Amino acid sequence: MNTIKFLVVDDEKPLLDFVRKNLEVRGYQVLTAANGLEALSVFQREPIDFVILDVMMPHMDGLETTRRIRENSNVPIIILTALGEESDKVRAFDLGADDYLTKPFGIGELLGRIKAVLRRSHWAEPNQKDERLQRGEIVAELDRHKVTVRNHEIELTPTEYTLLIYLMRNAGKMLPHRMILQNVWGTEYGSESEYLRVYIGRLRQKIEANPLKPKYLQTEHGIGYIFNG
Repeated sequence: MNTIKFLVVDDEKPLLDFVRKNLEVRGYQVLTAANGLEALSVFQREPIDFVILDVMMPHMDGLETTRRIRENSNVPIIILTALGEESDKVRAFDLGADDYLTKPFGIGELLGRIKAVLRRSHWAEPNQKDERLQRGEIVAELDRHKVTVRNHEIELTPTEYTLLIYLMRNAGKMLPHRMILQNVWGTEYGSESEYLRVYIGRLRQKIEANPLKPKYLQTEHGIGYIFNG
């Protein structure tokens, strides 16, 4: 059996059963909850490796649940919702979601997103010749998955870490949106520019002395980003 344990959260039992059965048949362990309060209770007592949760639920919605989980954990989170507005996606990412899937969806699409998130969540594997990266005041110790900025360690989610390491390794290069998405999120991505806007903003809050006047993460409007260092 796969050692990854999922927590699937949705108040729609048919969808909950659909996701659970399709994960279990592929060897994953699956726990379920019908709302955010139940999810937090399960999360506190069980070692969970991956969370899939709906946005619209009674008692506590998926966005608030994501916020609560992110207070203490960097576990991968995929949001499921019938909402398709970009503002909803940005809100989910701002709160720490790793990906976003709009209902209705096929199991192939869900499994593809899970695979991509797991790939990022394994963190960027260090190269034996490249165990330490330094760009200005930012130091990444790849063997320890540790990043310090101005001698202070910062907390990063797996996606934030993978994105930062990719940018640091390509410092000084103009990186188009599509190139970043395909190298960090996966080859199945390419047009999700809102992902980058949110994650670049989150990185700026963590590494820049003044996020409003970034020194390291520069935007080339309509093209991509460049890491100066």
